[in-house]
Amino acid sequence: MVFVVVRGKGFTIQCVVTTEGEGVSRQMVKFVAGLNRESIVDAIPVVSVPDPKNPIKGTTQQVELHVRKLYCVSKAMPTLPINVEDASRSDAEIEAALQRGVQLPRVNQDTRLNFRVIDIRTRANQGIFRIQSQVGTIFRQFLLSEDFDEIPTPKLTPGSSEGGSAVFKLDYKGQPACLAQSPQLYKQMAICGEKDRVFVIGPVFRAEDSYTHRHLCEFTGLDVEMEIKKHYSEVMDIVDRLFVTIFDVLNGRCQKELEAIGSQYPFKPLKYKPKTLRLTFEEGVQMLKDAGVEVDPLGDLSTEAERKLGQLVLGKYDTEFYILHRYPLAARPFYTMPCYDNALYSNSFDVFIRGEEIISGGQRIHEPELLIERCQACGVDVNTISYYIDSFKFGAAPHGGFGAGLERVVILFCALGNIRKASLFPRDLRRIIP
Repeated sequence: MVFVVVRGKGFTIQCVVTTEGEGVSRQMVKFVAGLNRESIVDAIPVVSVPDPKNPIKGTTQQVELHVRKLYCVSKAMPTLPINVEDASRSDAEIEAALQRGVQLPRVNQDTRLNFRVIDIRTRANQGIFRIQSQVGTIFRQFLLSEDFDEIPTPKLTPGSSEGGSAVFKLDYKGQPACLAQSPQLYKQMAICGEKDRVFVIGPVFRAEDSYTHRHLCEFTGLDVEMEIKKHYSEVMDIVDRLFVTIFDVLNGRCQKELEAIGSQYPFKPLKYKPKTLRLTFEEGVQMLKDAGVEVDPLGDLSTEAERKLGQLVLGKYDTEFYILHRYPLAARPFYTMPCYDNALYSNSFDVFIRGEEIISGGQRIHEPELLIERCQACGVDVNTISYYIDSFKFGAAPHGGFGAGLERVVILFCALGNIRKASLFPRDLRRIIP
């Protein structure tokens, strides 16, 4: 007799191969016992439900398969670089074992990523990437239901789309070019072409020099652009309903996946409200000042200030998801519309989950003269984006939008702590393989 555990999409079932009763031959038992871990098999079994008083331990499913036939479809190598069992352990399990005097293998982040194909097989990772898939699906379905059109945008561009130095430059048949930092300019050009509501799901490239828990050089962007009829709050309305829908559906549809993630990476469910809290930047600065944190009232918030404000908002409003709007103009990209009543501020916003920025957005400048003025103020070469500026000379409706990173949505919703956990094959300052 031999016991075998088979796994599929993170779920495991115990199989029994025996010569007893209507079992199999001794040669068959020996063959199964000799299979290497992670080999791919096809089995023809009889399903058995065990006595509830004696539940099966070590598998996710409480059924047993009595194998009648088993075929090895693909044989794995005898010694693997990492074991799925080791990669599936939580820090708490490892620490508890140490307390008992037992040292269990700990698979570090780099080793996981070096052998990502095996690491993905853990139950937690199966859950993480199922959640990621669902976020993209819900995002698309919600926007389509709101009369948005999905559009493709170029990833090779003649210049920087966001300004600054975090851009990958390359030679494009003898011409200077860049990898797109965002679909921003092309979303706006689509609006100028009377596509009044559009969205993009696709790769975004940033030449980040920061090696942190939340920065990647390539990630999947979730971008939206839309005409504004009266006020840029219309864009925030979409953000509000879209992300509350995403959270609601994930909590309702993905309970098993969230449980699998939590078993290895424990986290508390995200606190959010049916109607998302909105604070002005000035209100946020005042909350920080009242707590003894000094910040530049006309500058951007530091990572530490954002985290502290998240704690203050949670304590006061009992939510970990909120919108901070009317940011200082100096802290925003060149294409951001200044406030009509105070040019030091802008019609823009950031959205936060668990004290970290998840979305940036606002109203865009649709007047070419003002756009050129802002380009010059922000150090953007007007000549490299003349095609973009010209789009607004032909008549352009007021519009706005926002962008989020798919991987960042997942790590903050599940409190994973490191964006590499939510990137299937991450690209950062130090990694371009596998």
